[in-house]
Amino acid sequence: MKAAEILRSLVAIPTPSAATNLPLIEWAREFVEARGWKAWLQRYSDENGVAKANLVARPTAASGDGIGLAFVSHTDTVPFASSWSAALELEERFGNLHGCGACDVKGSLACFLSALDAVKGEADAGTGLILTADEEVGCKGMERLLADGLPHIGTAIVSEPTSLCAGVAGKGYGLARVIVEGVEAHSAFPGEGESAVRIAARMVERIYSLDVFPGCAVDTLFDPICTTINVGVMEGGTAKNIIAGRCTFLAEWRPIPEDPADRVLRGIERLALEMRAIYPRARITIEPMRTEAGFKPGRDGRLRERLAGLVNKGQTGISFSSEASRLARAADEVIVIGPGDMHTAHSDREFVPVQELEQWTAVLEKLIRPA
Repeated sequence: MKAAEILRSLVAIPTPSAATNLPLIEWAREFVEARGWKAWLQRYSDENGVAKANLVARPTAASGDGIGLAFVSHTDTVPFASSWSAALELEERFGNLHGCGACDVKGSLACFLSALDAVKGEADAGTGLILTADEEVGCKGMERLLADGLPHIGTAIVSEPTSLCAGVAGKGYGLARVIVEGVEAHSAFPGEGESAVRIAARMVERIYSLDVFPGCAVDTLFDPICTTINVGVMEGGTAKNIIAGRCTFLAEWRPIPEDPADRVLRGIERLALEMRAIYPRARITIEPMRTEAGFKPGRDGRLRERLAGLVNKGQTGISFSSEASRLARAADEVIVIGPGDMHTAHSDREFVPVQELEQWTAVLEKLIRPA
């Protein structure tokens, strides 16, 4: 089966993170089992009681010595806008296949399944397929798999749209909620209050300076080459004529592997101490939500060298979050790669080039055939 044909079926199954991914998991399980593989499901309910599942599949001849080459793909997508009426209908336009999840990352999964179909049950016994839930909301499915204990993994391909450029390193991810509680008062008498919005605004301005400092680490594999910071959500105040009594904001950062994952968090905490000294009537609370390190290139580089000989589109660092940073704890070498471009993902512009689907399928077919 061609990857495009498989992708049409995958896109037609809606899998936003808020919904169950079981229909897609069952579809994939039937596909691999029909080709001589055995599959194991890890079922669970998320925090909203929605049924989810992860899948680990291997050739029937696989031993218990671990997975030599694991192909990893998440099954969930971000929500799509109601105005995108054709989100679940794969459409080809000018050599590109448009649809929700087409590049992030159902296209990659379609390529693997197409390659598996092509080898007709003769895949290397050391090959494995790992499908996860809830990647888009914090890689929660992968965390569950790691907590329960995955087999040892030699090398792993983590599916993300990189235009088939090998992502040999990845930035980490940090997230913290900052809560500023001031003192409400009538805006005509500002001295009687303490504006939480004003304090939060001063903090935000200072937080943006934490990404660059004298002697800060840089890595030219990445674009941008340093740790980046963003404050994307800020809420506060109750009325235009009331000194704001409360303001909250979310600060996120993406540290390069050489930068300690908690450095920005420690900087925010120091800044909070300074603000408390300047505004003693205010209360500032920092709630850490995520602190994840990035991953560096694998030490031996076996997979990196093999991919260079098969694809030869160069190497890069991944600035967006992926499951690779977690899987790096259980694998000797992890590379992020896949067809499509992340710049089109998470929008109604999402597509994957047919040429890249075909090229990646051919590469995977070579990778999973016995040596």
